[in-house]
Amino acid sequence: MTPADLADLLRATATDVLTSRDLDASVLPAAVTVERPRNPEHGDYATNLAMQIGKKVGANPRELAGWLAEALTGNAAIDAVDVAGPGFLNIRLAADAQGAIVSDVLAAGAAYGSADTLAGTRINLEFVSANPTGPIHLGGTRWAAVGDALGRILTAQGGDVTREYYFNDHGAQIDRFARSLVAAALGEPTPENGYAGAYIADAAQQVQQARPDVLSLPEGERQEVFRSIGVDLMFEHIKTTLHDFGVDFDVYFHENSLFESGAVARAVETLKDSGALYEKDGAWWLESTRFGDDKDRVVIKSDGNAAYIAGDIAYFQDKRKRGFDLAIYMLGADHHGYIGRLKAAAAAFGDDPDTVEVLIGQMVNLVRDGKPVRMSKRAGTVVTLDDLVELIGVDAARYSLVRSSVDTSIDIDLELYASEGNENPVYYVQYAHARLSSILRSASDLGVTADAPDLALLVSEQEGDLVRTLGEYPRVVASAASLREPHRIARYLEELAGAYHRFYGANRVLPQGDEEPAPIHTARLALCGATRQVLANGLNLIGVSAPEKM
Repeated sequence: MTPADLADLLRATATDVLTSRDLDASVLPAAVTVERPRNPEHGDYATNLAMQIGKKVGANPRELAGWLAEALTGNAAIDAVDVAGPGFLNIRLAADAQGAIVSDVLAAGAAYGSADTLAGTRINLEFVSANPTGPIHLGGTRWAAVGDALGRILTAQGGDVTREYYFNDHGAQIDRFARSLVAAALGEPTPENGYAGAYIADAAQQVQQARPDVLSLPEGERQEVFRSIGVDLMFEHIKTTLHDFGVDFDVYFHENSLFESGAVARAVETLKDSGALYEKDGAWWLESTRFGDDKDRVVIKSDGNAAYIAGDIAYFQDKRKRGFDLAIYMLGADHHGYIGRLKAAAAAFGDDPDTVEVLIGQMVNLVRDGKPVRMSKRAGTVVTLDDLVELIGVDAARYSLVRSSVDTSIDIDLELYASEGNENPVYYVQYAHARLSSILRSASDLGVTADAPDLALLVSEQEGDLVRTLGEYPRVVASAASLREPHRIARYLEELAGAYHRFYGANRVLPQGDEEPAPIHTARLALCGATRQVLANGLNLIGVSAPEKM
């Protein structure tokens, strides 16, 4: 019986108890809260349901808890129920009911933890979207890891997720990039506000290889060639880097296409016609302050040119026209203002502002020997995704970036994540999976199987803790999806690995020497198989490998 199953049982039992006493069962929450007590001696699970609804139904919470305890005790899945304090219920499951969690995991396999809560919901998940003017820096790297993990988690909850990269190939930054390439090709200093680094010289050389005549072209045509070829080269580098990082996109959307196709102009006219824009000082403004922005935003400047937000507005409209029910934007720490303006854009088109969600990610710092690492060998001014992978590998890089909530800045200790020890969280989790894989291989060599296990034999403290931790996994995945917080998966995996290591240290799984296999070995082997499955499932959700050997 998982926590979700117990919550359903509690709600059904409470409905019967209240109804039988002519009390109002409609006050019951849609989802009953069930938690694991900090002290295992208090039971397997606890709930404050009686305290939550006691006054609402006109009953003393502790007395109501007693009625619920009496009703629950009659259920075969419940071993004991105690009333504590002002009305807490401490519940201990029957051994076979608790062991059924292991059966559930083994039966579901890779699907354990999945659900259909988002079935029928089309989600556009836009992340990374780094400018094609240089390699992906650490901020974009964090979004690559977190965004890909979130896409996997939302898909596991039944969502129809499209991963999208918004390719910023329109605007002043592209002009500066092109001028930087030209300067590098001519051996001149980097232009003011231009881009520097060895990658610029490399790209300039590749442009010349593709167009040997480029430096002989007129200045305007020359810059356009460097712009066109250089942007394509950088974009291909970005895509290759992301692919090697385990991140691929379904759609690469070019910002410039919104202007070339007339989508920006059409979107602006639509908003003018609907009255969503107002004119002031010769410019057209979106009243985004109504949606939390700190000021209204210019959409069309007084000179008639489109402001940057015009592209954002047209881009949102394009997403809705493609049939997406929800547009999630994952943006950097300096993009808080986009929350209000994007929600305003949605409202201006007649959509619910909650059609838009904006997640803001904070900074990432690398630390070695207690000191910050700030410079890249190739990019010059910033540390890049390629640098991080070179230093600690893909798995450690992804895990370290996913492990913390995105609304907090993080310091990645390079020595820690390159080490092979329990202090390294990704190693700790992966080692648990590898050790379990080794046990299952040894069991096969010994002829011990997990067929028809008597899971009611799993009664030791460590066994119970491990089983209950397995039962938490579906709820953790659901929370990670609903709150858009992939770090919950990583933290859970560390908890599960810890529960497994404690179990392994206190319970012998396989027979020793001439000892004949016994039912307890079969039960423990089944528990090991279930634990290995959940570790693999969770690691897959955050895009980290589950090694068979280490």
